[in-house]
Amino acid sequence: MPNATLPEEISVELGLGDADDDAALRARVARQLGVREQDLPELCVRKRSLDARKGRVRFHLLVGVGAPPVGPLGDPPPREVALPARVVIVGDGPAGMFAAYALARRGVASIVLDRGKPVQPRRRDLKLLNQAGQVDPDSNYCFGEGGAGTFSDGKLYTRSHKRGSVRDVLEVLALHGAPSSVLVEARPHIGSNLLPQVVTAIREHLERVGVELRFGAKVTELLVEPERRAVAGVRLADGSELAAQAVVLATGHSARDVFELLVRAGVTLEPKPFALGVRIEHPQPLVNQIQYGRAAGHPKLPAAAYKLVCDVDRRGVFSFCMCPGGWVVPASTEPGGLVVNGMSLSRRDSPFANSGLVVAIELEDLAGAGLTGPFAGVELQRRLERGAFAAGGGALTAPATRATDFVQRRGSSSLPKSSYVPGLAPADVGAVLDLGGLPVADRLRRALREFDRRLRGYLTEEAVLIGVESRTSSPVRVPRDPETLEATALAGLYPAGEGAGHAGGIVSAAVDGLRIGEQIASLLSRASA
Repeated sequence: MPNATLPEEISVELGLGDADDDAALRARVARQLGVREQDLPELCVRKRSLDARKGRVRFHLLVGVGAPPVGPLGDPPPREVALPARVVIVGDGPAGMFAAYALARRGVASIVLDRGKPVQPRRRDLKLLNQAGQVDPDSNYCFGEGGAGTFSDGKLYTRSHKRGSVRDVLEVLALHGAPSSVLVEARPHIGSNLLPQVVTAIREHLERVGVELRFGAKVTELLVEPERRAVAGVRLADGSELAAQAVVLATGHSARDVFELLVRAGVTLEPKPFALGVRIEHPQPLVNQIQYGRAAGHPKLPAAAYKLVCDVDRRGVFSFCMCPGGWVVPASTEPGGLVVNGMSLSRRDSPFANSGLVVAIELEDLAGAGLTGPFAGVELQRRLERGAFAAGGGALTAPATRATDFVQRRGSSSLPKSSYVPGLAPADVGAVLDLGGLPVADRLRRALREFDRRLRGYLTEEAVLIGVESRTSSPVRVPRDPETLEATALAGLYPAGEGAGHAGGIVSAAVDGLRIGEQIASLLSRASA
């Protein structure tokens, strides 16, 4: 068969017993296409996924037939920027970092400000958070270089429809040290041990071309030109000011004080739906057995994951940020409040699996609980976070309930082992969730029974519910023009990423940052032409 008649790509299914090296793959593709191996051009695996449905474990590969794509990763790279900086970026998470990267590709200088610390000194604050329960409001799992994702798993899968930009983000990460598998795996993951190195490499690259990054630089006010209703710059906590023609607001979903400074600047805010609930933790071998059946323990299989969703009372209840082979960590940003999240390292070799198990909160739910205005969701979060702190007894000890006790509407007198370093306190997590005045606990109970029907053994006394998981996404949105991406109430202000309510997760926030950086670069270019 001549090469001209070969397809550009072909789907290949492999079982656990099939060899998966390059030679075996060529032989399999040749058989499927009915050609001789020597007649095949170069092959490349473009996508790889694991399917364990219906008790049959297999790998699905999308194989490109012909030369793989050429050209450098992350093309075009940043180039020397033209000073002085005309753009200030508030927040060095994925949205802010990739906005600076996109600007530098066009030679536009920016100053990136972050209230937290670079990744290495940030590690020391996380150690104090885990071991002593000391919360630094500016340096924790949510705040600091790389944002919330840096030390909470590094999952890179997204439902974003901007596929070209998604590939761009993944290529930039791979160029700066992420494993090349992120370009192939259907559910790519870096891990909290590797992602800090990637973030550092991106920062050093940006600094080499002239981008300025400042840490410990907390923005307290927006400077506004009242006549034009346009942003003029920012004021920092030390009283200094930075002038700017554009300000990118990329502060993440937990920067509540930023919402307040926006109100002072006359920026419109609106409440948005979000979700809250608990972290559920199982022994990883149990999840492996549930998902893989008799194949559990096979050396080709990674720590098993799951994704669950159902409707209860017309509200979604779903697993969120599932961390196979991971740890539950304290993600608090305010003293007196307790928030939990999940993370895993690149090898995902912890003996525990955890996931957020959360209930969708709609705007009418907030109104029904007597919460109104743009900060209604923030107030609900705080109610539960303070309740969890009190129920745990302080020092970030977390209240926890066995899953079997939870569905029976009672607290637990004893708990299984857990990955959560500050420790668990036997308690009634349902009572904590009820403090919000919404039927979150009841909906979780009904969903747990349904999930156990789908994954037999999921509802077990070995599973523990840890409270509370309240920072799934921002409960506030900063409205912006869909074309210009500027805030509707203030020219030159660009709300970006998760904190502004326009993304959810590392990749979608990075994609949003790229869009905004490109938009600002184009506007500045036209203005100077």
